[in-house]
Amino acid sequence: MKILKFGALWCPGCLVMNKIWSEITSEYGNIEIENYDIDIDEEKATEYNVTDNIPLYIFVSKDGKELKRLIGEQKKETIINLIKEYEEK
Repeated sequence: MKILKFGALWCPGCLVMNKIWSEITSEYGNIEIENYDIDIDEEKATEYNVTDNIPLYIFVSKDGKELKRLIGEQKKETIINLIKEYEEK
């Protein structure tokens, strides 16, 4: 599983979530996370139909299937529970 993180420099919610993601990545270092800025990575944002609904986190299976989308600020526990649920997929 990997997680696609979509955000932007001007997004207050994205800034709030940076600390939480930093904690998560230090605890779960084996997770593949790809970061995209919707203003810079427009092609990737278009591919996943991401507009201004950020922060947005897309959980993707090893075979490329979208498993789950989370929009907006999230609790650390919510993200960790999803990581545990999808980590083998």
